[in-house]
Amino acid sequence: MKLGFGLYRTMLDSANLRFARQTGATHIVAHMPGDVSERNTALMAAYGERAGHGLAAGADDPLWTYAGLRDLKALVNAEGLELEALENFSPAHWSDILLDGPRRKQQMEHCKRIVRDMGRVGIPVMGYCFSVAGVWGHERGPWARGGAVAVGFKNKPQTPIPAGMVWNMIYDPETFDPAQGQPDLPPVSDEEIRQRFKAFIDEMAPVAEEAGVRMALHPDDPPMPSLRGAHRLAYTQARYAGILDVNPSPANALEMCLGTLSEMPNEDIYATVDKISQSGRIGYIHFRNVRGTVPNYEEVFVDEGDTDMIRILAILHRNGYDGVLIPDHTPSMDCAAPWHAGMAFAMGYIKAAITLIKQGRVA
Repeated sequence: MKLGFGLYRTMLDSANLRFARQTGATHIVAHMPGDVSERNTALMAAYGERAGHGLAAGADDPLWTYAGLRDLKALVNAEGLELEALENFSPAHWSDILLDGPRRKQQMEHCKRIVRDMGRVGIPVMGYCFSVAGVWGHERGPWARGGAVAVGFKNKPQTPIPAGMVWNMIYDPETFDPAQGQPDLPPVSDEEIRQRFKAFIDEMAPVAEEAGVRMALHPDDPPMPSLRGAHRLAYTQARYAGILDVNPSPANALEMCLGTLSEMPNEDIYATVDKISQSGRIGYIHFRNVRGTVPNYEEVFVDEGDTDMIRILAILHRNGYDGVLIPDHTPSMDCAAPWHAGMAFAMGYIKAAITLIKQGRVA
């Protein structure tokens, strides 16, 4: 197993890469769907929570070109790290793929180009979440040990998805204007989201396989049957594992989020991890722990949630998983560098546990 580190777009710089290396990481997962312009700042100020995660990076964003990806990989390599994966297309890249809209064919060609460029550059995994609603409804509170601030889901009232928004991001700022009574997106049924996903992966898998890139699907977070009027694709452990059966290509893989799997009620996460890790089709792993399940759960430190994370690591080791795992959504600690401290704690815990398991000192 390899220890990785996830960085958001605004954090992809030499200082944070050096910090990742100092904590023991050897690989980076780059999360890049957001826009970083002043326009995004203005939209967030104007709409607040209704703007979700803000403005999506445009289809012409230079970071998503061959040259942009090449330069990003060079930046990561310069600090002694490998760029293992990109995480999530920008909604502007594939809004009509998710919505089955008129620009679907054009956007499929754009996403194929990105995947081919990843192959040319040498980035082996594309993590993604095939969801109309995306991640929505999370709150922050003092839920981890000692009152450390972390993310939770408290089943707050759901609001419809405004036009111009998908994946809880604004992909069309000209259409998005909920204050002016713009229409909402129509509901999405279970059959529709399944059909849209199958059409996507059946068309994308051969391209990804030829490029040497694995498409790794994240489970729906929060894992509810539907959210904001849109049915979810992978909200139970069986439906998530079943994604591998939709298309047999080795390029159809899973981005296994242990936290999201733990949020699913009445499930056996150990059996699911055992089954999936025997398939050899895990792109990479989000390593986090939670307390509770939907519709009421809290993310906590890796050593205090409902899941025995060392047991999970032992299963992965037994089944020969040799991919990357990254700490995810770590609680913020009360100090001068809250995020850095939380990540350093998680990295130290994971690194020590893996070492003990490999030495046979933990069964």
